[in-house]
Amino acid sequence: MAPRPKQEDESEGKPTETLDVPRKKCLSMAPALSTAALIEDDPWDMPELQDTGVKWADLDTNGKILRVIITVAKFIVLVGLLYMFVCSLDILSSAFQLVGGKTAGDIFQENEVLSNPLAGLVIGMLVTLLVQSSSTSSSIVVSMVSSGLLDVSTAVPIIMGTNIGTSVTNTVVAMTQVGDRNKFRRAFAGATVHDFFNWLSVLVLLPLEIASGYLVKLTGLIVTSFNIQSGENAPALLNVITDPLTQSIIELDESVISGIATGDPEAKNKSLIKVWCQTASNTTLQNVTATNCSDYYCWELKNVTEIINIKKCNHIFVNTSLSDMAVGLILLACSLLALCTCLILIVKLLNSMLKGQVAVVIKKIINTDFPFPFAWLTGYIAILVGAGMTFIVQSSSVFTSAITPLVGIGVIKIERVYPLSLGSNIGTTTTAILAAMASPGDTLGNSLQIALVHLFFNLSGILLWYPLPFTRIPIRMAKALGQITAEYRWFSGFYIIFCFFALPLFVFGLSLAGWQVLVGVLVPIVAVLIFAIIVNILQKHKPQWLPSALRSWNFLPLWAHSLEPWDRVVSIIAAHCCCCCKCCNLTEEDEEKGKHENMDHGIEMYDNPTMTDEIKEAKKTSDSCEILKATTL
Repeated sequence: MAPRPKQEDESEGKPTETLDVPRKKCLSMAPALSTAALIEDDPWDMPELQDTGVKWADLDTNGKILRVIITVAKFIVLVGLLYMFVCSLDILSSAFQLVGGKTAGDIFQENEVLSNPLAGLVIGMLVTLLVQSSSTSSSIVVSMVSSGLLDVSTAVPIIMGTNIGTSVTNTVVAMTQVGDRNKFRRAFAGATVHDFFNWLSVLVLLPLEIASGYLVKLTGLIVTSFNIQSGENAPALLNVITDPLTQSIIELDESVISGIATGDPEAKNKSLIKVWCQTASNTTLQNVTATNCSDYYCWELKNVTEIINIKKCNHIFVNTSLSDMAVGLILLACSLLALCTCLILIVKLLNSMLKGQVAVVIKKIINTDFPFPFAWLTGYIAILVGAGMTFIVQSSSVFTSAITPLVGIGVIKIERVYPLSLGSNIGTTTTAILAAMASPGDTLGNSLQIALVHLFFNLSGILLWYPLPFTRIPIRMAKALGQITAEYRWFSGFYIIFCFFALPLFVFGLSLAGWQVLVGVLVPIVAVLIFAIIVNILQKHKPQWLPSALRSWNFLPLWAHSLEPWDRVVSIIAAHCCCCCKCCNLTEEDEEKGKHENMDHGIEMYDNPTMTDEIKEAKKTSDSCEILKATTL
């Protein structure tokens, strides 16, 4: 058979057609068709961690010994970094308590505001953000319920708010991987899946609790049905390891915050920094002047307790003359620096260790489902694992923050992180239950009931958003947000500030103005949001049901339905603010290269239309530089 003639030969003799349009500085030729264009990479696929080193079989004896030594050294360094990471989270929590602990106690003292369920939700969230510990804020609520300052029904929205506030830590941790677009997409989605679960659970269960009070009734029935007696304190499993370091830096007297919340006037003048770690109490029967005597002095016998200071603490700030605010700011800066440094080093170390066969084994263990008849059990086993790990470390923030970098580098799938996060929500409540069981007998019932409210709230959320695949809406929402933040990385900061600070403060301000103002402002906003969500769903699935004007949002200004104009504004502002920006320091070589590429009648050809993220990022940076130069001139 004769060979097929080449198509290029048929067009060699034909003259090129002249263009009637004006001359352009750059002309892009249509991409050539190839089979690569038919294969679109899924951004959520797990990346293959290639082993670029020498294979084990190709190493000699000395090389194998050296590799084993290096691997063991990396593992030791990794454990040390994880230890420093957990300790920095503990110090960060202490710093936030020093900065805003007394403010948190004052907020909890506003009992009239707490009677509003929505205000209670926001207060629980804000206080948890201030002290960076849901266990601390929950213990304040328990102490207020035990002392009779709060009813159990009033405390339920506050407990729900603490559940939301504790999820901000791993969202901030995901920001450390902002340098790599793909890693940041996965890490931010893996962190915010916890946020969306908590938000959606509150949106459904808070109105249900206000209408029916099912959580209060269910937990009250459990407490009265079982003859539960006071037990031991919650076990300090991880604290045994971390306390030697953290308590050598700072040690706090958390009873001060509880004292302010319960109305103790002496607590407001006390410092949160613990000075005396070993004390003793001496109770004696003494004559005390009676207060009900009018014309003459009289005495009565009373038990007087005297606190005797025995031994001072050994932390750095035990003899400091600085205020709590100053010490808190110092610790805040140092702990944030240590936290970010540890996370960056952990990610780099994991990238160097999890390669080749090791990565394959770990991925199979973590992400593989059980065989067919029992595949549905995999997620529930992951929930139990998350609950057990959180119980060991005694902090859901520590556990979720530790697995966030693993999501970013592609070791754990988002579909697996979701049940692990749900398990961490359950694990953090078990510690509170054990702590509540250590309460005195007269306050045990209320303390345990609040802890059980927290547990059954999370169990109700799991029943809503996990058992059936189509109900796992938080995964889809987290992936959508991950796509947006990967394209517009500044949006991640906006999300954290708006959802965890601006929106709660706005709702709290409206709640202070009264029910009428709160309903009058929020109802129209919620109605508009619901309308927009319904229209978006119909636009995607049933556009024929909508009038022609609502089949797209093009009738609105571009800034009202797209982030692209805002991205240009942020890029220009960032370029002006950062004088040492990369695009402001172009070398002469880069400028010459840019002039050469932008010559008249320049032609760009791409055999493969699937451009890499690096090329797109470079072109976007170049465009931003041109915009900056034009606006500057």
